[in-house]
Amino acid sequence: LQTQVRGFLDQVEPPAEPPPKAIIVPHAGYIYSGPIAASAYARLRAARDMIHRVVLLGPSHRVGFRGIAVSGMEAFATPLGRIAVDQAAVEQLRKLPEVGYLEQAHAQEHSLEVHLPFLQEVLGSFKLVPLVVGEARPTEVGAVLEALWGGPETLIVISSDLSHYHDYATARLLDDTTSKAIEALRFEDIGYEQACGRNPVNGLLWVARRKGLHGETIDLRNSGDTAGSRDQVVGYGAYVFH
Repeated sequence: LQTQVRGFLDQVEPPAEPPPKAIIVPHAGYIYSGPIAASAYARLRAARDMIHRVVLLGPSHRVGFRGIAVSGMEAFATPLGRIAVDQAAVEQLRKLPEVGYLEQAHAQEHSLEVHLPFLQEVLGSFKLVPLVVGEARPTEVGAVLEALWGGPETLIVISSDLSHYHDYATARLLDDTTSKAIEALRFEDIGYEQACGRNPVNGLLWVARRKGLHGETIDLRNSGDTAGSRDQVVGYGAYVFH
């Protein structure tokens, strides 16, 4: 696993610029979306000694619920090691009305876990705030992000794929339009057809607009470009926010 993740990261030459405050990255199987995710994660290597906390938000794929789910787990584990959950941050979020414990939302949710080996490889040691997002308005997700925004020690990671199961040409058009909306911070234009993680994505865009962040598309491909057929594809984008 570590060799595979390093292989993706080593294919990327990040520009010489400050690390992003937030990224949006895809969450499919590594052969499909790993290279696209690596485009964003490689930009964090220079911040290895700076970033000590990661606030990770992904959509719920298996459990339907309203709000944002925290976990009571003390740590998450991958073959690369254990990552401690930031318990103080979780307790802070529990004071928000839209946040609550829901272990079943975390139990089999891949949208968070696929990112952990990348984060472990580029950052080394850090604390994690894992959040599964159900039905939630941009303002509700935004309130969570603002509560934990912090400074350069805190990284925001949003997990989302783009369009699903269109033919290659159609997906390219749809995902290009979505990328333009993300760069323009137009959360009003992004629905489930555009991004499975629209709720966490739109929460970030809402906060980014309030804080004057700039969004940039750094990679945009789909499964037809990486490891799948072009009859029905899933779109993947990598975005950074400064």
